[in-house]
Amino acid sequence: MTGSLLAGLLIGVLASTVLAAVFAVVCIEFRADQIIAGLAIWLIALGLAPFASQVVYGSPNTDGVGTLGTWTAPVLADIPLLGALFDAAPPVYLMFVAVIGGWYVLNRTAFGRWVRAAGENPRALDTAGVDVSRVRYAAVLLSGVLSGFGGAALAFNIGQFTGNGATMVNGKGFIAIVAYLFGNYNPVGALGSTMLFASLDAIQLRLQTQQILGVPNSLVQTIPFVAVIVVLALVGRTQIPEAAGEHYESGEE
Repeated sequence: MTGSLLAGLLIGVLASTVLAAVFAVVCIEFRADQIIAGLAIWLIALGLAPFASQVVYGSPNTDGVGTLGTWTAPVLADIPLLGALFDAAPPVYLMFVAVIGGWYVLNRTAFGRWVRAAGENPRALDTAGVDVSRVRYAAVLLSGVLSGFGGAALAFNIGQFTGNGATMVNGKGFIAIVAYLFGNYNPVGALGSTMLFASLDAIQLRLQTQQILGVPNSLVQTIPFVAVIVVLALVGRTQIPEAAGEHYESGEE
């Protein structure tokens, strides 16, 4: 509508942050179950995005919106296998910044310690005079900002929003949740696990185009999701924060 990719990026972030705010209010203020509330928000977005596209563009799929292009880092782009990470769209570099910044904030700042305490021991945080609800609101809203960047980057990578069927996201959000759990709530670990799942996704795309194994494409497409199940069942030993999902009201005994 505006012809500006930057405006589209910011609006995508804003939309995601608003949904995150709704989720935060429902879970923190009204003490709803996080899993149920999360599924509800996901279903709302799953229907709302194609509807908005239908209203604006007359179709659940938008017109071509252009892409952000690629930035190439000299020398680094020539590294075997990993070089593709340095000959990529700007959101890829933003991902590295987010990982480094996220690790620093969580491990080297007071706010990061508050966030961790809000999930591990909210009573101790409350005793220290920090508002637990405010910290949790800030953390959820920040997750909405980062999710918005990810969703908008996906649309710009494709060059349009695709709202048919499972939409262009096609379950990647659930894999992202598993990736962060597999990374044990650590941004660096999450980056490594997402690289694993992205590689598996790339492999299944290559297998579909080459017909190397002679396996039906419908089965090949399940490779990343099967990997998720295997990781959760055999590998993942996530140390979930002790107070994760628990409600806390200031002054509770």
